[in-house]
Amino acid sequence: MERAPLSRYGVLSVTGDDARDFLHAQLTNDIAHLSAERAALAGWCSAQGRLLATFLVIPAPAGFLLQLARDLAPTVARRLAMFVLRTKVKIADDSAAWVQYGCWGEERSGADVAWADGGVSVRVGPLRFLELRPASAPALAAAADETQWTLQEIRAGRPLITAATQDKFVPQMVNLEKLGGVDFHKGCYPGQEIVARAQYRGKVKRRMVQLPVPPGVRLAPGEAFEGGIVVDSAAGEALAVVPA
Repeated sequence: MERAPLSRYGVLSVTGDDARDFLHAQLTNDIAHLSAERAALAGWCSAQGRLLATFLVIPAPAGFLLQLARDLAPTVARRLAMFVLRTKVKIADDSAAWVQYGCWGEERSGADVAWADGGVSVRVGPLRFLELRPASAPALAAAADETQWTLQEIRAGRPLITAATQDKFVPQMVNLEKLGGVDFHKGCYPGQEIVARAQYRGKVKRRMVQLPVPPGVRLAPGEAFEGGIVVDSAAGEALAVVPA
């Protein structure tokens, strides 16, 4: 098994009696029926249907953890908290409270989400797991580096919206619905009408694809090239949104 420490992800905690209903009303996926043993991809959109963040929603004993791009964590926590109003929900940027690892190359039995000793293991694909451990816990041995994990994510086609790509794409442009991150049968959420219209009227004119990166060329998220926009890049491979 390979294990790499991860620094590009942050963590928001969403707790309180109304946490589940609140997230269900804000995110693109069905959180109301998310079981404790499953994690879910989801997006959070502007009123114009553009992604402000992508989340891995992880059920936790006291609510939910939302894994997202670390450079978005503080601003997304503040902006999401603006919608709490009178509900019993607390949102906090807990990025510093967790150490994260990406693991791959080994199968594990059991639930997709497994909590033990204050930490959690989350299956995110065949032979691929995330491990989140309290920052106070002993560090795990990790021989791989984060670039290798990012390459695993690129090959799996999993988009990570960062500050450089925030508010640029509707969910379908980064294939979020194909990854199970959009539920078209749930109730309303910010941007829902636009996201649904793009789905049912076939108006998605750009899609995310995996591309090779020429030797010596470095592409950064948000960088434009020949009609496309880079979503993620590592080790000579990239995800980019291009004309469909």
